[in-house]
Formats: sequence, structure tokens, C-alpha cells
Amino acid sequence: MYLIILLELIGTISFAISGAITGIRKNMDMLGVCIMGLTTACGGGIFRDLLLGRIPPAMFTSPYYALTAVIASIITFIPAVRRSRFLQVHHMDRIVFLADALGLGIFTTVGVNAVQNAGYGSNMFFAITLGVITGVGGGVVRDVLAGDRPYIFVKHIYACASLAGAIVYFYVHSILDVFPSMFLGALVTVIIRILAAHYHWSLPKAN
Repeated sequence: MYLIILLELIGTISFAISGAITGIRKNMDMLGVCIMGLTTACGGGIFRDLLLGRIPPAMFTSPYYALTAVIASIITFIPAVRRSRFLQVHHMDRIVFLADALGLGIFTTVGVNAVQNAGYGSNMFFAITLGVITGVGGGVVRDVLAGDRPYIFVKHIYACASLAGAIVYFYVHSILDVFPSMFLGALVTVIIRILAAHYHWSLPKAN
């Protein structure tokens, strides 16, 4: 249980950094940056909980997730105030990518695990679908708030990486314990994201 909470906090921090840097790049003030970090980190979890019938969602009953996201966003914002080299364009792109990939992998498996804990473990379609929604939901909210086309529709393999990680976790969990299953599922997601970015893998487009 504690290891799962640790993974969730790592994912929360990763997505918060991703959202906060997006807010910084859009020249938002500290409040805007914090909101971007918060919604990116907690948006997917809110969608997950609502679909599972958990009202209010965990973000509001366990505020340490929101607090962690806000603190991570503020810490990310500080170098921007000081105009640090840390936030040069190529550094920001790299940080956003790595943080986003890590958050995607963790929250995908967390979503599948939540479905199984809610008693729907035998429903593969529901478990995998909700895992993907948990993984990509916060990023979609981030992009909409930033005025960008959602990342999952235009960039390298993204939702498909989440889908692969969710499938791996679902099947491996029938053999291994929760934590190693989550680790493998998240690892598969991250590896696919890195390979897709390196080799410029993309799904076919209309044009």
C-alpha cells in the first residue's frame, strides 16, 4: 500500500512539473502555473474516480496529492523568476518530455489498479480503458487550458504507449504482485514513449 502511494506521489510530482513548465512557457503568473501543475497532476485521477462512482474524488478527500502538486509547481516556478538557464527552451522540452513520460506510465498503472480494487478486475475493457484515461486525462486538461491542441492527438505515440502499459499490467498482475506489475507496466509505457520520440514514431494522419 505504501509503495503504491509512493508511486502516486512520484507520478503527481512528474505531471505537476510538466504542467507547471507548460504554464511558464505560456507566460502565466505563479497562480496560473500552480493551476496548470495541479490540473495536470490530478485531472486524470478525477476522471477515474468519477467513472468509478467515487464522489468526491480522492483529490478532495486526500489533499496531500493536491498539496504535493502545488509545491512541485512552485519549486518549478522559482527558476523562471530568476531567469535560470535551467529553463532554456531545449531544457524545458527535455524536462517536460521526461516528466510527462514518467507520469503517464505511473498513472496508467495506478488507474488499472484502482479499477481492480473497486471490484471490476475481471472487466478487462473497463480496467484498461480507465487506466489510459487516468494516464492521459491530466495532460489533455493541461493542453486545453494552455490553448494547445491536446498532445495525444498530434505528437508521437502517446495514448498507445499508455494502452500498452495498461495491458501489460493487467496480464502480469495475474502472475506477480501489485508493485512489480505496476513497475513493469509503467516501464513499458516509458520505454515506448522514449523510443517513439527518438525514432519519430507516429500514427498515420489524414494528410
